[in-house]
Amino acid sequence: MKIKSQKDFASGILLAAVGTIFAIGATNYDFGTSIHPGPGYFPFGLGVILAILGLMILFGALTAERRNGDPIGAIPWRPLICIVGALVFFGGFLPRLGFLLSFPTMIVITSIGGREFAWKDALFNAFLLTVLSYAIFIHGLELNIPLWPA
Repeated sequence: MKIKSQKDFASGILLAAVGTIFAIGATNYDFGTSIHPGPGYFPFGLGVILAILGLMILFGALTAERRNGDPIGAIPWRPLICIVGALVFFGGFLPRLGFLLSFPTMIVITSIGGREFAWKDALFNAFLLTVLSYAIFIHGLELNIPLWPA
């Protein structure tokens, strides 16, 4: 069988593997019932759905005809480093800087990875997303997240 789309083939394998790993990992938790789901119920369902979607994409990569084999291009290092770095920054500095300093900084670092980066847009997005996230997670859901530096 010939791979007709390299991008879809790689994506399908990755999604199927991640979904399978999450579904298997969720079996270590209590499932509960449909009325009262346990902590393993939702991740198991999402893992199964992700694995099925990955297999569907993989099937399409092997059957659907694509122009030039739809090759995998170069790895976009700048966005990859900015996004992963921003998440690592947020996870590491949230307890030290608090939500109101680390969250907008994470948004700005993530924005730097884009091709159309502009400071005005990044700062506006950081402000808007911080206000909305504060309203949802801290005020609405009452999560115990430090707001300011310790």
